[in-house]
Amino acid sequence: MSKFSEHDFKGEKALIRVDFNVPLNDKFGITDDNRMRATIPTIKKILSDGGSAILMSHLGRPKGGPEDKFSLRHLVKHLSELLGGVPVLFADDCIGEQAQLTANMLRPGEVLLLENLRFYKEEEKGDEAFAQKLSKLGDVYVNDAFGTAHRAHASTAVIAKFFAPEKRMFGLLMESEVIAAEKVLHEARKPFVAIIGGAKVSDKILIIENLLERATDIIIGGGMAYTFMKAEGGKIGNSLCEEDRLQTALDLIKKAESKGVYIHLPSDSVIADKFDANANTSTAPSNEIPDGWMGLDIGENACEQFSNVIKKSKTILWNGPMGVFEMHKFQHGTKAIAEAIAEATAHGAFSLVGGGDSVAAVNQFGFADKVSYVSTGGGAMLEYFEGKVLPGIAAIKD
Repeated sequence: MSKFSEHDFKGEKALIRVDFNVPLNDKFGITDDNRMRATIPTIKKILSDGGSAILMSHLGRPKGGPEDKFSLRHLVKHLSELLGGVPVLFADDCIGEQAQLTANMLRPGEVLLLENLRFYKEEEKGDEAFAQKLSKLGDVYVNDAFGTAHRAHASTAVIAKFFAPEKRMFGLLMESEVIAAEKVLHEARKPFVAIIGGAKVSDKILIIENLLERATDIIIGGGMAYTFMKAEGGKIGNSLCEEDRLQTALDLIKKAESKGVYIHLPSDSVIADKFDANANTSTAPSNEIPDGWMGLDIGENACEQFSNVIKKSKTILWNGPMGVFEMHKFQHGTKAIAEAIAEATAHGAFSLVGGGDSVAAVNQFGFADKVSYVSTGGGAMLEYFEGKVLPGIAAIKD
């Protein structure tokens, strides 16, 4: 595998797998361009070397076959602006004669965006013939789509085999994602605290089990905390609970004890009489929530309890919010965690925020530049910390 920053792209056509799966409104305006911005340095390096860039991505979940609402042509104008006015050519297919012809005629310093890969069902099937057709468009393959690294798709995992090892590489974004994740997973300085939130224990079992081998402390917040509370005999009212995971929660607590890992559950909660932004609210110990009420955020004591643990740590991983932070009344806990992570980072801790909702939270509360690294890959980051091999990473390394 060649190292991107050391590679000279002069005279080469770089075929780049980017993750431009961005949200669009009903007028096809981009409502969040973070994923596009994240890969701009990779494209600029290729262009400044005197190479050209051919970009391929998926967008949304088309049902098979072209659909205008999932066309990447809606991104062309904004991409050109992000590149400082560099014109962006568009091919209304990602394989076939027109795409091949446009790619062949591409001159140094030019950018070509291909149509949505998922207009072909072969993309998600990891079809080899489809991957080979894509590979013919470029001289070098660059994977800069960490958000899709956990998928064994044609453009993320299969295509690499059609390029010699020195002609396939990670882009700058992918490289930085892998370095940040490795730093937490394999080079963590202790104390190492993992903050795991979100609704369901079932979604996070594997990541918690893998972190029990590495972390010193695991903080559990969000809806999943109430499954743990109930498992330990607490009263949780109408709070979210996975009844079929109560034993799992007890097993995780026992396993943590045997390994000397401390699991922190929220001592108190902000409770509401319904799941509604305008609900009546109160506070209660998390294991004594009255009937008819539900926990929708961690309480003031829990904020302090969790913040103290975070501020003493040297490595921090955050995946998942502490409450329903999209509603103003229930955002305080998530915000307090973000503040504590920012403070620990300022004092020398390494902090990695990964997973859609926690990333949305640090952006919403203005802390994105106060943590060490914000990951662009939700599912990919989760699977990486579950200890799984990601096909998109393995394809480049092998």
